Amino acid sequence: MRYDELETTIRHLVTRASEDNLRVFGAETVTRLVRDERLFDVAVEFELDKDAAAALTIARENVLTASPTKLRAQLARIDDGILTDGDMDTDLLNIICALEHWTTYLETGHRSELYELAIRSIEQVDSQVSADISDFLAEPEMAAEYERIERLLTA
Repeated sequence: MRYDELETTIRHLVTRASEDNLRVFGAETVTRLVRDERLFDVAVEFELDKDAAAALTIARENVLTASPTKLRAQLARIDDGILTDGDMDTDLLNIICALEHWTTYLETGHRSELYELAIRSIEQVDSQVSADISDFLAEPEMAAEYERIERLLTA
C-alpha cells in the first residue's frame, strides 16, 4: 500500500467508526504516543523551560483523566516555554502534537483530530523503521500499527 492510499484508508476508517470505537482508539493511541519511552532520550531541558517541562509531565501523566480545559492549560504552558526556534526534537514535537489533537478532539468531537492522531502514530513507527513510501506496510512494524488502528476503529 502506498502512503497516500494508507492516508485515504485511515480517513475512511475514522469516518465510518462508531463513537465508542473512536473514543477507545483515541485514548489508546494518545496514551501510546505521549507515554513513548523515547521521550526520555530527549534532552527536554534544551527544548522546554522548567515550567513547560513540568506542564508536559502533568499532561502526559493525566492525558486520559484531565478535562479538556486542564489539558489546554498545560498545552498553553508548554507553548509559552518552548526554547527552540523551529527545530524541536521530532519525538517531542510528536508528543505535543498528539496532546493537541486529543485535547481538540475532547473539546470539539471532530473526527479529523483522531485521523491526525492515527497519522502521528504511523509517523512514529515510520521514524523507527523508515518504511518505503511505495509499499508502506511492507515493514512488519508498519503493518502491525495499521492493523492496530484498523482493529480499534472497526471492532
